[in-house]
Amino acid sequence: MIEASAPGKLYIAGEYAVVEAGHPAIIVAVDQFITVRLTHAENYGSIRSFQYGELPILWTRQNGELVLDKRENPFHYILEAMNLTERFAKEQGKELSFYELTVTSELDNSNGKKYGLGSSGAVTVATVKALSKYYELNLSKEQIFKIAALAHLFVQGNGSCGDIAASVYGGWIAFKTFDRDWVLTKEKELSLSELLKLDWPSLSILPLTPPRDLRLIIGWTGSPASTSNLVDKVNDQRKLDVTAYETFLKNSTNCVNAIIEAFQNGDIETIQKQIRVNRQLLLSMSAKTNVIIETPALKKLCDLAETFNGAAKSSGAGGGDCGIVVFQQKEGLLPLVTAWEEVGITTLPLHVFTEKNGTSKK
Repeated sequence: MIEASAPGKLYIAGEYAVVEAGHPAIIVAVDQFITVRLTHAENYGSIRSFQYGELPILWTRQNGELVLDKRENPFHYILEAMNLTERFAKEQGKELSFYELTVTSELDNSNGKKYGLGSSGAVTVATVKALSKYYELNLSKEQIFKIAALAHLFVQGNGSCGDIAASVYGGWIAFKTFDRDWVLTKEKELSLSELLKLDWPSLSILPLTPPRDLRLIIGWTGSPASTSNLVDKVNDQRKLDVTAYETFLKNSTNCVNAIIEAFQNGDIETIQKQIRVNRQLLLSMSAKTNVIIETPALKKLCDLAETFNGAAKSSGAGGGDCGIVVFQQKEGLLPLVTAWEEVGITTLPLHVFTEKNGTSKK
């Protein structure tokens, strides 16, 4: 049996702006995983995910394309990752075969609700990694990222792929997305092998080392949100006021660059200051676009954290899911956890995941 895992992620700063090529965000990988297991099969393959019931979905190939024998399927990202990785494998002269693929996830609660930790990105990455082992492709991290990013682009269309970068590289990263139009044009002109060798315009993935005394706390509102729907709404509204959107992009870039510099200088005070700035930028954009990013529950989460000297904001697209808090202290945070519990906010016991060291301290 072949097994591969990929961690979930949380956005720290730079949400929404990061969907535009060249605008930075800071993302962290967390120690909750999606695991994909592969075993060889004959005549047909299957995909099983306990998240969507225990019965396997069968698949085969028609005219070289992977096809599910169920019309409505929740496995779009997995299937696209399979298609692209097998396309690369064929270009490397590998003979394709059938296999049983099983997915298990730690990125949801016991009732199947998503925590907002990037499950679609993690399952895409884990699938590419597992098939890389299965077909002995020896894919590099950059190649895994690019294949998984393409899969996401084909399915979702409007994401930044920052969650994929976090799942591939682990730890804290500063991320800028690529020029999607350029990549899609080249994908039609070149073999996948050729496309993976090229530098993708604007793409940047920079590992960050957090200050020693930085403490990251994550709260979950219990209300899942749809990233793609929220990004679509913002995209629709921003066209009505292009100047305001350009100002948001500029201010977000300045804010995130200041956080990156503060990471490099070990300056937690500046990190906290800019986290608060980023929260206000998102609130301002939310007001201009009429898209609710900071829900009442997220506002409670953030405001309570601020009373305990934490710098807090929504994480990712907002509209539910998680909020993050940055502290410059290791102890004395139990009162915040208690205060959150009283208003229905769950503290998630997550740590930052780095491949080299396994799991680092919060």
